[in-house]
Amino acid sequence: MALARSRRSQVTNYWPGFVDALSSLLLVIIFLLSLFMLTQFFLGQEISGKDTAMSRLNAQIAELTELLQLEKANSSDLDTTIATLQATLATTAADRDRMAAQLAGLGTGTDGKDAQIAQLQSDLQAKEDLSSEAAAQVALLNQQLAALRTQIGALEEALQASESKETESRTQIADLGRRLNLALAQRVQDLSRYRSDFFGKLRAVLENRSDVRIVGDRFVFQSEVLFPAGEATISDAGRTEMAKLAAVIKELTTQIPADVNWVLRIDGHTDKRPINTPEFPSNWELSAARAIAVTKYFVEQGIPAQHLVAAGFGDSRPIDTGDTEDAFARNRRIEFKLTDG
Repeated sequence: MALARSRRSQVTNYWPGFVDALSSLLLVIIFLLSLFMLTQFFLGQEISGKDTAMSRLNAQIAELTELLQLEKANSSDLDTTIATLQATLATTAADRDRMAAQLAGLGTGTDGKDAQIAQLQSDLQAKEDLSSEAAAQVALLNQQLAALRTQIGALEEALQASESKETESRTQIADLGRRLNLALAQRVQDLSRYRSDFFGKLRAVLENRSDVRIVGDRFVFQSEVLFPAGEATISDAGRTEMAKLAAVIKELTTQIPADVNWVLRIDGHTDKRPINTPEFPSNWELSAARAIAVTKYFVEQGIPAQHLVAAGFGDSRPIDTGDTEDAFARNRRIEFKLTDG
């Protein structure tokens, strides 16, 4: 029987290690999903801005296209007018030639034709004047037509430039999205690595403590470890524990590169039993005051304030919905979460 008890005592319990590994994996998955949602949000904002610019370009292209069609219609009208004037000019020239021939014939005939000759010369002069006016109009219309064709060419170039700019904008949007995804993926990888270091070092500092737990991606301190009941002043024992945590955070601060945006969020929580004192009219004030007290202590220990965030949640986020003293004690807590800024 003694030998059997000895063999049973030598059996290694792997279950706690398995639970820790599974919890860490779940934390990483949740963190990656959060960062993915944040990435999609910022990318959506950037693409929305590019879509606005694209809409303006499309409106400009439509306006240029409409103007180009109008100018082409004007050009067609001018071509028709020029053709009509040229036909009139040709008819006038033919009449002029015919009258000149008649005049030449009359000059070789009898002397009684002087009046007719004078009339024909007058008609001929009128035809020549009309021909000159038509020629001037044709020349002017040709100039206008040349200017219009120049305008059409400029409009076509502007339209082509706008279409090229639209294509370039689409290419830039695609490239921006790709680079943003790569950058965010790199930041996720960097922050995940430093989060893992943070968890590992805090585990080593806080091991074998029953009043400090890991819930999801957060370290949870029971309020009784840090504060007297109903107060927001850190106790001496609480300062001792916070000093250990501050040392780990300061070491981590020196290791994380400056371009990695991170914060340590300090959340205060209370149980659902109401409080109403002159200093703390409700659980909101008490939870916020406790979170701020811890934040100020970390700043006193040399942790940069830009990497600290204090938040008070009152009794709005219980982790135990029971009405027992144990449930109340679990809900009175301070949580620490390393996240992106």
